[in-house]
Amino acid sequence: MTKINEIYRCNVCGNIVEMVHAGVGELICCGQPMELLIERQTDVGPEKHIPIIENTKKGIKVKVGEVPHPMEENHYIEWVELIIDGKTYREFLEPGDDPEVEFNLNISEDSDLKVREYCNIHGLWHS
Repeated sequence: MTKINEIYRCNVCGNIVEMVHAGVGELICCGQPMELLIERQTDVGPEKHIPIIENTKKGIKVKVGEVPHPMEENHYIEWVELIIDGKTYREFLEPGDDPEVEFNLNISEDSDLKVREYCNIHGLWHS
């Protein structure tokens, strides 16, 4: 059974989908079941992936990694997603961009906040 906001990837073509309506069926792409991506939260190796959240005058800034994540042609952060009080906001990044996003949103201290990002090599991460 799928859950809302789960992320799935096709290991054949690379399609990525996020569940916006949960159901009981199996997600299939290219004739194979899609892989449920597990949100990781512990860095290993030299690349840093854990999203770091900062409050700014404009809203919320998300930086990827204590040390900025590489943004090279073959290794980069594809997107950063903010889920706040049941609403989802996503910004897409390209090689050469800074590995950070600023969301112009005002939130309260009691807001339910989750940040995720996707590295094209190392997968899904959250804070």
